Amino acid sequence: NIAMAAQMTDAHRRFLQVLMSHGIMEGSEARKLHRRCCEIHKVYYAHDKLDDFISTINSHLQPLFMQIRKGMSEGDGRAHYALVNLAETEITKMASDYTENELELFRKAMDLIILSENGFASSTEILNLADQLKTKKMKKKEAEQVLKVFVEDKWLSERNGEYTLHTRCIIEMEQYILSNYQDVARKCNICHSLAIQSQVCESCGIAMHLPCVRKYFRAQTEPRCPQCNDFWSCDIP
Repeated sequence: NIAMAAQMTDAHRRFLQVLMSHGIMEGSEARKLHRRCCEIHKVYYAHDKLDDFISTINSHLQPLFMQIRKGMSEGDGRAHYALVNLAETEITKMASDYTENELELFRKAMDLIILSENGFASSTEILNLADQLKTKKMKKKEAEQVLKVFVEDKWLSERNGEYTLHTRCIIEMEQYILSNYQDVARKCNICHSLAIQSQVCESCGIAMHLPCVRKYFRAQTEPRCPQCNDFWSCDIP
């Protein structure tokens, strides 16, 4: 009793439930889950059909203004899948989970990260803003705790005291960031998704994710900008 996966099956429903509980999933995990769901519910499985499987789910999520979106980790270039709520902007989406001053701290951290040159903000920079919040000032200890929660909830990532936007945050908030930071937010010239941690061409100003830079220049003896053909002066990671 093998059902073709054009209509929503229990395999699709199980996949969606697991993704909802995770919020975001790395590509290899999503592929394993796809296989497991199809095997459990005896639904037609093909290893290269994950994206088709997901678009079946998406067609049923459309009336609910939800969508499973694919994005890339800016650190290692790996694919990730996240469930996104299309009906709400980033701030209203988070509003049910956080207090007003926590949201304000997040927005200020986001400002620092997006306006920085490398897509990171130090914990010191963020914590210095805690007692300048308009909604309600925060003690440093309290702010540290809130940042920890943002990391656990996959809105921020932290490495050696440096914070950046988590892959989940970038996938969910791409439109919000592009429209609210029009002067500085850029899309990667190679993969065309939002680039927070990126290198920028000194001549024409295009941006490229570090994994995209690595991949693009791998075969070139002399790195040249894909847009203006000038010498790429940044260090290739």
